[in-house]
Amino acid sequence: MSEAVTPLGTMLAAVRVAGDAAHYTITDDWLQGRTTYGGLSAALCLAGVLNAHDDLPPLRSAQVAFIGPAAGDVHVRPRILRRGKSVAFVEADLFHGENLATRALFAFGATRESTLELSRFPMPDVPPPDACEPLWNRGSRISFQQHFDSRVALGGRPVSGAGDGDIAYWFRFRDAGDVPAAVALLAIADGPPPAVMPMFSAPYPISSVTWQVDVLADDATAVGWHLVRSTAEGAGRGYSPQTMGVWDESGRPLLAGRQMVAVFG
Repeated sequence: MSEAVTPLGTMLAAVRVAGDAAHYTITDDWLQGRTTYGGLSAALCLAGVLNAHDDLPPLRSAQVAFIGPAAGDVHVRPRILRRGKSVAFVEADLFHGENLATRALFAFGATRESTLELSRFPMPDVPPPDACEPLWNRGSRISFQQHFDSRVALGGRPVSGAGDGDIAYWFRFRDAGDVPAAVALLAIADGPPPAVMPMFSAPYPISSVTWQVDVLADDATAVGWHLVRSTAEGAGRGYSPQTMGVWDESGRPLLAGRQMVAVFG
């Protein structure tokens, strides 16, 4: 594991803007295997958009495709596709050199008065963080995990051979720094390994293919503990689709999503 640690806020503060691109340096402590942790790639895409357009309404939804590997020096090119009275669609591409690594489509929407008020996304009944065991044993070789404190609330540890495809882990930043809340939430929401990993009895490579996130609370923060639940809808032929949710420690739903994961084993 890398000895040098670069907090997310430090990385974003070191942005270099050239033309229509925001340039970032991804340090080795944010890697997952040979590429950047997917949550960070999505977060950098959003950061690049907000760096170029600071007058957008709150983020409402994100669709992310993880196309190729990226590490070291990368750049994000945002492009407004359409901006209406309430909703703006913005595309962001993250490049490693000339190679497209991540493509994200963000929908931003202004708050409107509404006669509807509905919440139907309850947090699972799990123990609080202080009553849960650490997710990773000492000496974990997954570099990006050193940026988070993480606890097992449901489903067991990865590669324990005891899971059923349903996991819930508590996550919090060790040092997020001064980061826009939506950017930090994207970075933390992809923190857990795929829901099927506790079913493995031996480690196998995994890779996120696509990820969709819908925002349920536009005033959320990334401070403190967050419960992230992932539930596999199936697994076979090398892929596993899963649904996901994020709640704050009070039980308020913040994000809902789904992800397609490639499983090489």
